[in-house]
Amino acid sequence: MLASHAAMAQRVVLLPGDGIGPEIIGSAVEVLDAVGADLEYDELVFGGASIDAHGVALTDETLSACKDADAVLLAAVGGPKWDTTDPDKPRPEQGLLGLRKGLGLFANLRPVKPIPALYDASPLKRELIDRTDLTVVRELTGGIYFGEKSRTADRASDACVYTREEIERIARVAFRAAKSRVTSVDKANVLETSRLWREVVRDVHANEFPNIELEHLLVDNAAMRLVAAPRHFEVILTENMFGDILSDEAAMLTGSIGMLPSASLGQGGPGVFEPVHGSAPDIAGTGAANPLAMILSAAMMLRHGLGMEAQSAAVESAVERALAEGLRTPDLGGTANTKEATQAVLKHL
Repeated sequence: MLASHAAMAQRVVLLPGDGIGPEIIGSAVEVLDAVGADLEYDELVFGGASIDAHGVALTDETLSACKDADAVLLAAVGGPKWDTTDPDKPRPEQGLLGLRKGLGLFANLRPVKPIPALYDASPLKRELIDRTDLTVVRELTGGIYFGEKSRTADRASDACVYTREEIERIARVAFRAAKSRVTSVDKANVLETSRLWREVVRDVHANEFPNIELEHLLVDNAAMRLVAAPRHFEVILTENMFGDILSDEAAMLTGSIGMLPSASLGQGGPGVFEPVHGSAPDIAGTGAANPLAMILSAAMMLRHGLGMEAQSAAVESAVERALAEGLRTPDLGGTANTKEATQAVLKHL
């Protein structure tokens, strides 16, 4: 019986990365083990740690292991040690772009649902954020980040390119994620790529998802409305750069970027699940890091990557109950360290 049980275990690649990454990924694994997820782990270097060890942020071996896994759990990358403006020097962030490209991850999902126990930590008034429950669906592989780049001493350019196919597939992800409404965000009054975006999203809506309401907003209006009336949104669909900016803005509704998980998904292959926050090198090694976004990213992995809905819900509920009982890490105005925060969640599983 044991042999067949072992064969059923799903494989997860762990990429601790840099800064606080190795500390918080340990917390996530403790919670995954406690919730009864039958998983096998393969831990590999990534980001700055990989640059130090191998000269590149993502090795072929690491990418290959990720492709063969059922899911990838990533902590955080980067730090001042590897900051450079030299285009020929490796940077930790190149590992992220390489991983997304190599795994064909084109959709980034960021749920933003402020937890009632933390309403007072948000810079916005309680009545503004109350009952906010939105998801930003960001296109990950096109746009200005991946367009052709040129640079001379006095001139630089970044091409912003989108194809109909790229817009169609991300639009489908957004419509499937929505219960009633999708807000597509673009800059169609100025950008040709946005005009194509709006046209294609309209087509996908009319032909495949007519029962979901669709509205179009210009990105500047959307940024303003996110702060003025966040409850207005259910699913925000947008391209790569706008999504990068808007999802960080939305993160602040929760009071701390240390609370937000994310999922990057493709078609059929393993997804990558990671907290929205960075590697926080200033607190690395102090044991003060908030592990909750990492733990919630593990919950997203259980749901979207491994099909374990019950375990995912159990982890999310344990985090909410720990916070309701008063758990606060330093970024939330409290004193709980990484270990204490992890124990508080474990207690409620």
